[in-house]
Amino acid sequence: MLYPSQIRAARALLGWHQEELARRAKIGLATIQRLERAEDGPLMAHVTTLMKLMECFEGAGITFLRSDQSGGVGVRKAKGTGRA
Repeated sequence: MLYPSQIRAARALLGWHQEELARRAKIGLATIQRLERAEDGPLMAHVTTLMKLMECFEGAGITFLRSDQSGGVGVRKAKGTGRA
């Protein structure tokens, strides 16, 4: 599952604007904007859209953290990846 807050946080860690994410993930800018505006629960989007986002971020060194007993969802950037 992917959450709007994770998309925003991952972009911030990488220093990407919405336009940059749209270009890199090959997803329309309007789709990125809609997903980031959604209520902060699991995103409701096409599976292919979610996979493109996850692959794009993971390729840039982002790890998605799941909700567990120690906290909520989040993201982490791998050491040494710098800003892409």
